[in-house]
Amino acid sequence: MMKKTLKPILFCFVILSVSSCSLIAPGEIENPNVSENTFLETDNAMETWVNGTEKSFALAIGDFCLQTEIISDNYFNNYTRENKVFDIPELLNTDPDIAELQRWVGNLRESADYGISTVQQHDKKTTHEQLFKLYYIKAYAYILAGENFIALPIADGGEVKTWQEQLKLAIPALEQALQYAASDDDRAFIHTLNARVYYRLGLTDQAINESQTALQLSKDLVKQIKFDGPNGVSNAIQDVVWKTMYQSLPRLDFLDPKYFQLKSTDECPISIAKAEENHLILAEGLLAKGQLENSKQQLKDLIALIKTRPIQWQLDDQLEGRYNGGFKHFPDRSDYLVAASPTDEYRKGLVLDRKPPFLINVPTLSGTSVTPKMVDSSSDTDQLLALIYLMRQEVFMAEGRRMNDLGIRLPISDVEAAHNQAAKPYTQAQIPSFIPLGQGMDAFTIDTENHLVTIQYNMNKVIVENKNSEFVVPFF
Repeated sequence: MMKKTLKPILFCFVILSVSSCSLIAPGEIENPNVSENTFLETDNAMETWVNGTEKSFALAIGDFCLQTEIISDNYFNNYTRENKVFDIPELLNTDPDIAELQRWVGNLRESADYGISTVQQHDKKTTHEQLFKLYYIKAYAYILAGENFIALPIADGGEVKTWQEQLKLAIPALEQALQYAASDDDRAFIHTLNARVYYRLGLTDQAINESQTALQLSKDLVKQIKFDGPNGVSNAIQDVVWKTMYQSLPRLDFLDPKYFQLKSTDECPISIAKAEENHLILAEGLLAKGQLENSKQQLKDLIALIKTRPIQWQLDDQLEGRYNGGFKHFPDRSDYLVAASPTDEYRKGLVLDRKPPFLINVPTLSGTSVTPKMVDSSSDTDQLLALIYLMRQEVFMAEGRRMNDLGIRLPISDVEAAHNQAAKPYTQAQIPSFIPLGQGMDAFTIDTENHLVTIQYNMNKVIVENKNSEFVVPFF
């Protein structure tokens, strides 16, 4: 964390974040200055604390999605709002958005720990469900740290752990959460997070085992963070993708907007675990073991699962002009063909008609442009691996996962480094040399006469070309 006054700040932050909670002082007068001891003595202390921690968790997930999606080829910030240098990508440790993301990690970890170690001791009515939530939020804080940063401290001004160490710290927290899991879906959720951790650490066998276990428990797992519009718990990324600020890469147009509003208070959920990830991990793990055909079968099973996922039919996105005063024009008609790079073939069906009178149909959970025929026609490891990473990009669209697949990691904030000597070696971002700079990941040319879009870099092929580097493709 980044402030030595963490505990009182955290206490006030979580208490004030529970909009549905009223802490009542003697005489039934609401006391906005309730002390820590007074809070711990209330009858509903753990319920209040967990509610506040869940709200903080939701806001953190939304903010991570908002910031990290533009540090990738998924979205371009086509407007003046939000961070304009992440698209380059320029990731300086003086950037306040990086400090904010780091602060979320520390707040979540400390909030979960406080509930487990302190609130539980005072509230004898603490339930297994509440402990389950606190342990998986604690684990997820380590996952956010391990997937997005090169290193972070694990206590206020304390010891700094590398991203690998952060991910390893998630494992015992997940083991604790598993002890309190009440259903097969809960258990599948934890095993999916375990598989995600082992995947990123490059531990193929463990990741395969965890993914297989998760799928045995639930073949269609979905775990989502829910928001509460009427009470001010908003999905931060929804606003920018539903309006005109963030524009998706043209070959991802058919997936956008994943989050939208049918009425003014709607806040769409964000997925943090789903069965699709287990198929993707298994496909990549089996491919790394030389099992090409078994890997193909996993992808075809994944495509079958995606076809069962919900779609928002007849969504009115006619105000989305794919420009609307932004920096560059994007295609907005379905007769545009899109090539993922100058050497790739042009494909149809990737761009939607959005102008009146057309309404659009968009996947709300997972979607893909990959077909069983494309899977079957992959004749070698690299071709299939590129499809796997294309499917990872499409399935996790707008969920804050792409930056890590590209091998990009954030530095420790200068706010931390100013008072923690252990942070100083980690104040430079990790941007692999194969990442195009100068907004290259978002670059494309558009031929409005022939309705052709040519993307400058097929980043999934770039990932595969660099699969033996230390930055990407952890199983190879």
